Amino acid sequence: MRSISAGSNAFPARAGLSRDDIKTLGLASLGGALEFYDFIIAAFFTTTLAAVFFPRDTPDWLAQLQVFCVFAAGYVVRPFGGVILAHFGDRLGRKKMFTFGLFLMALPTLLIGLLPNYETAGIVAPLLFLACRMLQGLSVGGEVPGAWIFCAEHVRENRVGLACGLLMGGLCLGILLGALTSRVATSALSPEELVAWGWRIPFLIGGAFGLISVHLRRYLRETPVFEALRARRETESRPPLSIVLASHGRKVLVSMAAIWVFAGVFVTYFLYLPTYFQTQWNYPAADVFTANCWGVFLLTLGGVFAGWAADIVGGGKTFMIGSGLMFAVMAVLGLALGDAEAHVLNLYALGGFSIGAITLGPYIIVRSFPPEVRFTGFALSYNSAYAIFGGTAPLAMAALVGGQELVSAPFYYMMTLCILGAAIGALWRPFDETQA
Repeated sequence: MRSISAGSNAFPARAGLSRDDIKTLGLASLGGALEFYDFIIAAFFTTTLAAVFFPRDTPDWLAQLQVFCVFAAGYVVRPFGGVILAHFGDRLGRKKMFTFGLFLMALPTLLIGLLPNYETAGIVAPLLFLACRMLQGLSVGGEVPGAWIFCAEHVRENRVGLACGLLMGGLCLGILLGALTSRVATSALSPEELVAWGWRIPFLIGGAFGLISVHLRRYLRETPVFEALRARRETESRPPLSIVLASHGRKVLVSMAAIWVFAGVFVTYFLYLPTYFQTQWNYPAADVFTANCWGVFLLTLGGVFAGWAADIVGGGKTFMIGSGLMFAVMAVLGLALGDAEAHVLNLYALGGFSIGAITLGPYIIVRSFPPEVRFTGFALSYNSAYAIFGGTAPLAMAALVGGQELVSAPFYYMMTLCILGAAIGALWRPFDETQA
């Protein structure tokens, strides 16, 4: 049976994006921004949340460790949420799971902002916080893969890269929004005010806007690819996960390798290096924060550019070239350490644009699996790789750096991932719609 690729059989011949495409990508990117804001905002208030949800006499390091454990629970359940939501996404439709996933994120975010503190509810407070965080993890496990697929299947095949790049921009905007929100809150309020009531505001705002975005998604239509798939679908008794594991194991491994590059580079560069610059090189926190914000902003632009380039010269070739550029950035930045602080941080911020090449990781997954199991294949590959390689990267880097013995370990690690990305780009080929 002839399969359906993203856009090839479901769209009229046209070169650009229609008004419906722009509306769809805009709403999807907005939802993605709010999704990542809701998931990551707690990371910017670690110290405050430790004081809110744990006893006051708990040592600071232990309270913060307990908060990090709550954060980790959100990553642990991501693969489970991804597989469950993806199953129904492949069977019932992308739009339904796309909308439900955002609801499942917005609601617990809003609830976190309403939770009692430890002084009021005792041990129940951190347990409720943990439950909300796990719901967030289940959501992001299905929502993020669903967003990539929803955007990719709403445009022609020669615009899939741009669609992925725009969504990447939305996700990065959510991270930047979380960072800026924390900066405003910590600047406007005293530590005592933050612990007393100020910490609730970012969660209430994120949850409220998330629910508004859920309402707006009612105006989106199902993807043309899924509609065409549903119109000619034959009964398939096997669950999508079984089909993926039995028939697409190699694609899962290649996709996981691509997301290893995606997650490993992103987490190390944007989440670990700011701490590394401060602890290993004594760079001022404010300067590092500013450079990080500019880096994420340029990552947003770089992701859109990488997606656009993939549509012009091909995803594999773009990933290979982009990985080479990332390698050069890591090498130059690593060699510059020890130079003037402003010089290093400026290089770090500017390097964010080249990191946009990681956008090709999700692009490769979208173009690797047939539509019948695309959601499940994406969710399994993305969430498993992100949980294994993304969640452990900061801990691994901190352990390798130690005192000063392997101070360049983060750059060697990212450069190795760039080599892997270049190899994937050189060897990868998209799914052939005529093979099924």
